[in-house]
Amino acid sequence: FLAVGVNLFYFCIIIYLYGDLAIYAAAVPVSLMQVTCSATGNHSCSVGDGTKYNDTDKCWGPIRRIDAYRLYLAAFTLLLGPFTFFNVQKTKYLQIMTSLMRWIAFIFMIILALIRISRGQAEGHPSMAQLSGIRNLFGVCVYSFMCQHSLPSLITPISKKKHVNKLVLLDYILILAFYSLLSFTAIYCFRNDTLMDMYTLNFTNCEIINVAFIRYFLGLFPVFTISTNFPIIAVTLRNNWKTLFHREGGTYPWVVDRIVFPAITLIPPVLVAFCTHDLESLVGITGAYAGNGIQYLIPAFLAYCSRKDTQLVFGSGTVNKHLSPFRHTFWIVFVLIWGFSCFMFVTANIVLSEPKL
Repeated sequence: FLAVGVNLFYFCIIIYLYGDLAIYAAAVPVSLMQVTCSATGNHSCSVGDGTKYNDTDKCWGPIRRIDAYRLYLAAFTLLLGPFTFFNVQKTKYLQIMTSLMRWIAFIFMIILALIRISRGQAEGHPSMAQLSGIRNLFGVCVYSFMCQHSLPSLITPISKKKHVNKLVLLDYILILAFYSLLSFTAIYCFRNDTLMDMYTLNFTNCEIINVAFIRYFLGLFPVFTISTNFPIIAVTLRNNWKTLFHREGGTYPWVVDRIVFPAITLIPPVLVAFCTHDLESLVGITGAYAGNGIQYLIPAFLAYCSRKDTQLVFGSGTVNKHLSPFRHTFWIVFVLIWGFSCFMFVTANIVLSEPKL
C-alpha cells in the first residue's frame, strides 16, 4: 500500500473499533437494566416473557428504565474508562476465563433451546423468507467476520503448512456449524417479536429455566465478558490513533499522549451509547461500513497490490505452492462488488426504515 492506503486502513480500523466500543458500552447497561429493572415486581422471571417495555416505564420508584440505563452507563464508564489512560498487559488468564465463560454460555443457550424445542414448547414459526430483513442482514453478516481474528493464532504455530488450506477450511466449517446451531435454535425456540437484541436475555424467563443461577449467569453474561474486553479494545484503539499520526523520529507531548488520545478514544463511543441502546442498528452500521472496509475492501486491494509486488520481486514464472483457490482476479472484483452491495443495502436500510437511533 501507498501512504494513502495505509491511512485508509487505519481509518477503517479506528471506525470499526469505535463501533465495537459503542456496542459494548450499550450492551452492558442494557443487560443490567433488563435484569434489575422491574415493571411487574419480579423481573428476573419476566424479562424474557415477551413483554415489551418502553424506556419511559418505571424501573425503581420514580426512576425510569432509560434513567437506569444511563446510570449503569455512567458507572460502566467510571469503572472501566480509566483503563484507557494506561496500558493493559498480561491478559492471558483474563482472556482464558472470558473464553471459558463464552463457551459455557453458548452451550447453555443451545441446550436450553433444544430442550424447549424437543418438549414441543417452541414458539418460533419463521417464514420461508422475509425480504425486508435483507437490508440489515448484510451489516450483521459482515460483523460476524470477527471469527477471523483468531485465524493468525491458528496458522502461525503450524511449521509445515502443507495442509493449511484444509485446516482453515475445517475451521470455517466448524464456525459456520456453530453459528447455524445457535441461530436456528433461536429462531425456532422463540417468537420473532419476542427475540431481544441481546440474545442471552431471552433465557432469563422462569419458563425457560427455573434455576436462578443459570438465569442470572446468562442475563449478566455480557456484563462479565464485555467488561473484560472493553479496556483491551479501548487501548488498541488509542494505540491506532497514535500510530496514525506518528511521524518518524517524533514524539508526542505528555498532554497529547496521556490525555488527548485516551479522551478521543473513550468519549465518542460513550456519547453514542448515551444517545441510543439499539444494539441491532449499532451492529448493522458498524459491520456494514467499518467492517465492510476491513473484511472486503482493504483485503481485496491488498491482495491485488501484493500479487503485483510479488511478480516484480520474484518474476512472473515463480509458482507459489500455497496459492489460494481464489487466486483469479475475478474473485477480487467479486469481493469489491459484494462489499459495495453491502454498503448500499445497509444504507438503504437506514434510510428506508423507521429511525430508531
